[in-house]
Amino acid sequence: MINIDWDEYKEHKKYSGKNDNFEILIDFMKSYYNIVSSSEMYETFSNDDIALMMLEKRGISSAEALEDYIFKLR
Repeated sequence: MINIDWDEYKEHKKYSGKNDNFEILIDFMKSYYNIVSSSEMYETFSNDDIALMMLEKRGISSAEALEDYIFKLR
């Protein structure tokens, strides 16, 4: 299982053109950890307190819901 490196996330965030922290986190997971699977990303998020708060704030409670959220970002 992957632990999110929040220091690297903060570095990534500095150069992101986005304002939403959760969207930045999704991009970070794709670029830094090379994770594109919504189920793997959801599992990682659900095991991290900060990322879990981000999921709950958006009402995302499953990998499928995360996949739908990511699809709507495109």
